Amino acid sequence: MFRIAICDDEIFFAEDLKELISGYMTEKGLVFEIDIYGSGEALVELGIEVVKYTAVFLDINMEKVDGIKAAEKIREISREVFIVFVTAYVNYSLEGYRLDAVRYLLKNKVNFPGTVNECVDALMDKLNYSIAKRVFDFKEGTKEVSLERLLYIESNLHKLEFHIMEDDMKIYTMYETLNALEEKLEVNDFIRIHQSYLVNIKHIKNVVRYKVVLTNGVELIIPKARYTYVKEQFISYQGEV
Repeated sequence: MFRIAICDDEIFFAEDLKELISGYMTEKGLVFEIDIYGSGEALVELGIEVVKYTAVFLDINMEKVDGIKAAEKIREISREVFIVFVTAYVNYSLEGYRLDAVRYLLKNKVNFPGTVNECVDALMDKLNYSIAKRVFDFKEGTKEVSLERLLYIESNLHKLEFHIMEDDMKIYTMYETLNALEEKLEVNDFIRIHQSYLVNIKHIKNVVRYKVVLTNGVELIIPKARYTYVKEQFISYQGEV
């Protein structure tokens, strides 16, 4: 999952940038979260927690803690967080090189949306990020599905229900066994938590009290016999990402 922070004291611009990034990532079939911070101080106060972000879009020209200072603080903690500078000026190339910035986005550039799209592509390239997709023959018709958007599959009355995040949550159905799907999707980090549930481990937010809590708030029961296994797999996956 892409986790992105936008740090800009011009809130209207930050919201516009969030909309541009969200639109392009949705088009690409990516799963993502975007948070907005209205000042450099708010971002810096995260401390070590800033590493939860894949990339940070930083406005250079902010009061008190500007984008350069915020980037320096990030670099004291991590070299892995990708930094994208957003500015109305072009005279920060040396700072960008020193702080290993991925891109500069010029606010007043005519083709700003195209520049944002190119920046997202560059981030994907740097992550060596490939989007796994599969074609399924649903009752509703054949559909290519981004597996990052498939939260879980439920076996219900001799048919499978695929819970897929599109513009909102959609359910597609097909006749197949969950055992067959488990074999096909195991390599894509899907885990069998219950006789009736095959879950995308990327979308498990927590495992507690014999249930998993998904990123969209849905809770699914885990039988006692599977609880330790599911908990261990979740902890192992969290350690890997």
